[in-house]
Amino acid sequence: MKKDDLLNKDNLLQQGDTSKKAFTLKRKSGYWLGEFTVMASPCQILLDNLDEAKAYSLTAQAYAEAKRIELKYSRFRDDNIIARLNSSADETISVDEETTRLINLADLCFQLSDGLFDISSGVLGKLWHFKQQTQLPSDAGIKALLPNIGWQKANWNEPLLHLPKDMKIDLGGIGKEYAVDKVARLLQQQTDNAFLVNFGGDIYVNKSRCNGDAWQVAIENPQHLGESKLMVSLVQGGLASSGNSQRYIEVDGQRYSHILNPKTGYPITGGPAQVTVYAQNCVQAGMLATIALLQGEFAEDFLKAQDCRYWLSN
Repeated sequence: MKKDDLLNKDNLLQQGDTSKKAFTLKRKSGYWLGEFTVMASPCQILLDNLDEAKAYSLTAQAYAEAKRIELKYSRFRDDNIIARLNSSADETISVDEETTRLINLADLCFQLSDGLFDISSGVLGKLWHFKQQTQLPSDAGIKALLPNIGWQKANWNEPLLHLPKDMKIDLGGIGKEYAVDKVARLLQQQTDNAFLVNFGGDIYVNKSRCNGDAWQVAIENPQHLGESKLMVSLVQGGLASSGNSQRYIEVDGQRYSHILNPKTGYPITGGPAQVTVYAQNCVQAGMLATIALLQGEFAEDFLKAQDCRYWLSN
């Protein structure tokens, strides 16, 4: 078998429908590339200077962990903790330790953003779906949803959560970054070699490559998707981007971003098209990038106050 050929069917993890390949593993120049799709995102695991068997094992474990998180926290399922919370009908629910950590993180984001990062705002997606949408939602429709939004209205006394009637929560805003860090920790327990985890542009790197080189990561140009705007050298830490270049609608010549203000129900205006942040881990990078974007024209002021490394694209 040639080095760049995909591994044969014996090296493909099967889950659910056994006719579908869960992941692929390909040999590149000096590293293995594992690829799969989870959370509706293309996911990559780059493993430096490992043998094939170890690379396969680590990619299989990475896929399984990412899939576990998706199944547990997807708002599109009716058999997980999110579904239970969203159908609790004014009942107080006790959540597990992992869910407690995620809700605490969401609560921190809410506080740090002055209420702009709100896991109860997903209900606005009923009106703003950004897929072949040619008209704006009505003011009346938006106002009808606003009473069901506002994390401050929930009663969170860990591990007990009580949601008001008709409030729904969605942890998708932090789920992918959380999955990146969880997979990275799993890999660090299994190997001392360098690796890069990339879930749809949310990234974590544990160390420089065996030849001493940093990992080179391209940041996409929001004005020309598929083209890189700049290259970032990563040795250790997380990198995440948040932007409005791929999800938006245009009505009467005006662009409306998918980044919504939960207090008004309308898209955030002003500010950069994309924010990229480097931080200690992917969750922190993603949190800062998303909150900065929510600040609109004050995005850079917020980032400067956090004393972090960042890049803005207009």
